[in-house]
Amino acid sequence: MTKKSKMKFYPSAMTIAGSDSGGGAGIAADLRTFNAFGVFGTCAITAVTSQNPATVRRIDSLPGAAAAAQIETILEKIPVKHCKTGMLFSAEIIDAVFSAIKDHHLKLVCDPVMISTSGKKLLQDEAVAMLIDRLKDSASWITPNIPEAQLLGDCRITGIKDMLRCAAKLHETFSASIFLKGGHLSGNSSTDVIARDGRLYTLTSPLLDLPQFASHGTGCTLSAALTAMCALDLPWKQAVCESKAFVYGSLSQCVTLGAGITAMYPPTEDSIQLIKLDEAEL
Repeated sequence: MTKKSKMKFYPSAMTIAGSDSGGGAGIAADLRTFNAFGVFGTCAITAVTSQNPATVRRIDSLPGAAAAAQIETILEKIPVKHCKTGMLFSAEIIDAVFSAIKDHHLKLVCDPVMISTSGKKLLQDEAVAMLIDRLKDSASWITPNIPEAQLLGDCRITGIKDMLRCAAKLHETFSASIFLKGGHLSGNSSTDVIARDGRLYTLTSPLLDLPQFASHGTGCTLSAALTAMCALDLPWKQAVCESKAFVYGSLSQCVTLGAGITAMYPPTEDSIQLIKLDEAEL
């Protein structure tokens, strides 16, 4: 008899987001990130985008029922506990997705995707109010960039103090931990703000001088990394530091695809020693 090999257990996670035909963001980035952390990735596609790092040419959204059916079918057999949302696009999809998340008690990391790096709207105007409404008491983490945070929190951000105030407001409004990404601010370092359990923190890494298009997909990668950390049941401070380190490494070790196109890619070296988490005050 042949001895049966012991199979390795992989925790599962789910990404609920749009596709990126160019492979840099969306479902492609999420599944690539899950895999890099040893987390088995499942996906529910909300929209099909025709895009490359420079442009989004077309968006074909799915019916809300189609997104919900994917979630339901995955959960029939795969014991997913943690999920992330990215591009949801329409009020119909938001309603269906958040209803499914609530029904199955999934722990959610929400990346409130609204506008692509190239400037294309990825969330319809009439869907913004529904996203704000459905997010309340629904997410474990929300990971907005500065333009998204300004919209969600009705606040203006010009510096770190504004980021701290806005993160605190979002933390209170949505009863969720906030990972406010500071990539849109100029400075000597890349500084994000964390609001959790009534406290504020800054999360910093060195600033990188990046080639064109290399940062495409940073938001998707960050939220997917955080979701993977949650699926691996890591303490939250380690989770946010590991997530930022993964994004930093993916940027610093970006790859060339040819014709002047570069892209993030899972790093081969660990950058955790470059990440600093400090408590902050308003």
